[in-house]
Amino acid sequence: MDDSLDRRTFLAAAALGSAGVVAGVNLLGPSAATGAPAPPAAPQFGLAKFLDPLRIPPVIQAHSRRYRGELTVTMTPARTRLHSQLPETTLWTYDGHFPGPTIEVRAGQRLRVAWANELRGTVPLVAVRAPYAVPTPANRPGYRAADGSLPAGVELVEGVAELPPWNAVHLHGALTDAGNDGWAHNGISPGRTQLTEYPNRQPATALWYHDHAMAVTRFNVHSGLAGLYLIRDDEEDRLRLPGGDHEIPLVLADRNFDTDPVTGALTGQLLFKFQYLPASGTTAPVTGPFTLVNGGVWPHLDVDARWYRFRVLNMANGRFFRLDLVDEAGVVHNDAVRIAGTDAGLLPSPAAVPAGGLTLTPAERADLLIDFGRFPGQRLRLVNTGASIEPDIMEFRVESRRRPEPFRLPAALSASYARLDHVPEDHDEVFVATTPPGVAGRPHPEMWELQEITDPPARFPEEGVIQLTDPATGNVRTFRKVARLFDDTTTIFIDRGRWVVWNLIQLGGAPHPMHIHMARFQLLTRHKFADLTAFDIAAGGTSRPLPAPAEGPPIEKHEQGWKDTFTLWAGEWLRVAGHFEDATGEFMYHCHILDHEDEGMMRPFVVHPPEISRFHMHPGNPGNPGHPPGHGGH
Repeated sequence: MDDSLDRRTFLAAAALGSAGVVAGVNLLGPSAATGAPAPPAAPQFGLAKFLDPLRIPPVIQAHSRRYRGELTVTMTPARTRLHSQLPETTLWTYDGHFPGPTIEVRAGQRLRVAWANELRGTVPLVAVRAPYAVPTPANRPGYRAADGSLPAGVELVEGVAELPPWNAVHLHGALTDAGNDGWAHNGISPGRTQLTEYPNRQPATALWYHDHAMAVTRFNVHSGLAGLYLIRDDEEDRLRLPGGDHEIPLVLADRNFDTDPVTGALTGQLLFKFQYLPASGTTAPVTGPFTLVNGGVWPHLDVDARWYRFRVLNMANGRFFRLDLVDEAGVVHNDAVRIAGTDAGLLPSPAAVPAGGLTLTPAERADLLIDFGRFPGQRLRLVNTGASIEPDIMEFRVESRRRPEPFRLPAALSASYARLDHVPEDHDEVFVATTPPGVAGRPHPEMWELQEITDPPARFPEEGVIQLTDPATGNVRTFRKVARLFDDTTTIFIDRGRWVVWNLIQLGGAPHPMHIHMARFQLLTRHKFADLTAFDIAAGGTSRPLPAPAEGPPIEKHEQGWKDTFTLWAGEWLRVAGHFEDATGEFMYHCHILDHEDEGMMRPFVVHPPEISRFHMHPGNPGNPGHPPGHGGH
């Protein structure tokens, strides 16, 4: 039996309150392992929805006369109310704001940023492990009994309360040399400054900056260290898209809070609650029952009856959002929404929202245009479709009077966009597989770099060896795992200026939003395995070749755009192509569910000038035809 979940099933599970599906088990749905029922519907835990206005992060015009291309952004503690009915929450922030200031730059103009660490104390959250068990689902607020004791199965996560500030800033999606990329091991302590330079040699798009320190990214980002970074260019300017007060960031996240054990009242203290199945101990990525937009819980926004532009980012550690625009009667109005761009830039033309809503997984962005001129005097909600525990995200309150509409939706957007029908024949191929928890007894999902071999073992299954049937040729191909931990030998070396096709293969368990640093990519093909039972989880290898996957769900129009994060759903084989044309050095790629990233689903790769290849040898690393050993992927 296939142990993975399809997209719709997973999204329903994720909307319930968990981005975690472990070996096909929905941790917040009925579970054979625990006998627990699905959690009750939609408590608001004492916070009124849509009470507070949407907060807009301050904007830094990085090339203005004030800054002239050089900024200092300070990491500092702050206390703020994430909802007016909540006590203050202690956060780690950039310049005192959560999210941090939105930094705006012009394409092609260099920006230098000094990221100054003035944090103090320890990480401002409490981390616990809690079983999913009757009577309290694990993603509810609080964790203590009324007398302050820990209930059975609940425990503080050892060491988290002592974590000091140690931070590395990564500009997600930036095409910059490795020394400026925020290498995870290059964390800085308070009193130190990370100096970076961003060339901004890329088209108009929405990037975002966030903490990327090794092993503690999930805690640092959850504590508030993230913000938007917008690149502008002439092509975008000519479109005259809604701007000024009519262009608004929507940074989506979720959080949980501690409670007073006696009164049950929310304290405002961030609660990082790992959910786990008592039978196996397997954990799921952390999610919370409160949805935040721009750092406020369930806000509202008063809008004019006209077109708006929203720069949407999923900043959550692990939650998946499936977005719909609905009215007060629950009628969906996605026909009033157009997708203008994705992670790495504008689309060639506006795209409709797919049937069933627009899915954004952690780190994905969407450039949305919404026509509120169709709804004068109405209230609309942005919702997370399928959620039975508080699907609402925020409310739009449309003014009653009609206004002259200055914007006309253009038929074409990016004239510079070109769809990749194929990549040059002289390209490299990289193969990476993700595996479910439990492989060879290891508790977490893993990410394997694969090397094709021509001398398969005499017997199957063998740990780390998988056989696939190539959908293009029908031939069986055999691969051996050559790396799975971050500190394993680097196996992927890419010549600057080369096209590389990354083959991303999901062998079971939860989906993974895969982010590759340093380049922008397009999705070439999507195939899906109908049956994954050939992969023997206990043995950690295939017992027989996986059958040829069929073509997967069609590539939607908005999925054809340039991106840097691709969601690898159950049993899928994605081929994504990128051109490593500019920056060089050692970079990272990883799952952007931050619990997965910190638990080991992250690996390095190197890009260097092609002339260096002959001098840069690593024993045991395979080469491609025409390339010295150790270079060009696998």
